[in-house]
Amino acid sequence: MTHAEQDKVAQEVVRCAREVYIALGHGFNEVVYTRALSVEMSLRNVDHQRNFRVPLFYKCVDVGQKRVDFLVEKEMPVEVTAFANLADSQIEQAMKYLESYDLETGLLINFGADILQFKRLFNEKF
Repeated sequence: MTHAEQDKVAQEVVRCAREVYIALGHGFNEVVYTRALSVEMSLRNVDHQRNFRVPLFYKCVDVGQKRVDFLVEKEMPVEVTAFANLADSQIEQAMKYLESYDLETGLLINFGADILQFKRLFNEKF
């Protein structure tokens, strides 16, 4: 995916998240927002997989799995949270998904604050 395509996808996911936030506000748990965001992305024909799992390897040995809330357009991980504010630990976790999946960019969306928060993340490897 080109940078322009990545920007377009990220903008569309954020538009979907805004629609969900306008309808639901804050105060629900993460699973409600994840389900609602999946519905909104489906309505807008945004290709996505929920609870995407990828094996995690250590020295070529499968040592478990990592799960991201969404993999959008087969290239962009999207992590959903519902906290009062984004914390560094949440940003670090989302960055680990980029590194583990060897992907260039992703999104972290927080529905728990008084306003919708989102952060675009970039893998420094690229």
